[in-house]
Amino acid sequence: MKHILLATLPVLALGAASAAPKISAQSIIVNPVTSDLKVRVWTDRDPSGQNTPSYSRGDKIQIFVTPNKDAYVYLFNVEADGGVTQILPNRFSGEALVKANVVKAFPGTGDKFTFDIAGPAGVNKVLALASSTPLNLTQLSSFKTSQDTFATVNVQGQAGLAQALSIVVNPVKDNAWVTSTVQYAVAAPIARPAPVTPAPAPRPAPVATPKPAPMPAWTSRSEWESSFTSRENLDSVYVRYVHELQGQGYRLVASKRSGNHYNATFNGRGNATLSVKQEGRSGKYEVKITRRS
Repeated sequence: MKHILLATLPVLALGAASAAPKISAQSIIVNPVTSDLKVRVWTDRDPSGQNTPSYSRGDKIQIFVTPNKDAYVYLFNVEADGGVTQILPNRFSGEALVKANVVKAFPGTGDKFTFDIAGPAGVNKVLALASSTPLNLTQLSSFKTSQDTFATVNVQGQAGLAQALSIVVNPVKDNAWVTSTVQYAVAAPIARPAPVTPAPAPRPAPVATPKPAPMPAWTSRSEWESSFTSRENLDSVYVRYVHELQGQGYRLVASKRSGNHYNATFNGRGNATLSVKQEGRSGKYEVKITRRS
């Protein structure tokens, strides 16, 4: 992720006919008017979007977004020191229009760029802004050269971003835009102590080496399914199996929730699909994992 230090735009008065956007320390900018348009954003290490997953410098991160209606979606990353990066639109992902209930990944499979964690330690926020009409970002960001992958943002910090976006959404109908945010943490580098040469240990008597315990069947079978009862909620059960697959080298490509049913696709060690379904509001779950080499 690029680390950018930029100037702050001046605050302009909004028109009296529009409901003034609410600037929030938690959510950056919020539409005070209720809208049927919704947008959801999350990262590859927390599909629920409710937690603050941790990354280290050099890690790669994927960001996912989905609107419930056809919408123009704009993504911004605010780093711990106030640097702002415009993730979408960019040179490679094309226009910002995302179809209803389609999950878009950034970067997606086949994209010619990656998002690498490079900013300072602390909590970052990703702001997703969805609008039923295209927004004019010319006063907020611009591509300085034809070779730039990402536009340069002309504001600093989440307060500066919120003020600038208040101007951007001013021409839009009050109920035609909405925002959502997700957080992730960049861990501080761990200081490594100087190596210590230990004294040679006495040679122990030889012992029989136990055979390794067999892995659970679902980690090796090409198709596996199970029904069980748990006190966990649907999101927790889904996230647990996503993390298990990621631990085996799979990369989350797409995730979609429909009612009490999650579906996700992965690639990396071949292709894999995950289905997690809850029966009504009970604690009964059905989980199915399918792998293809």
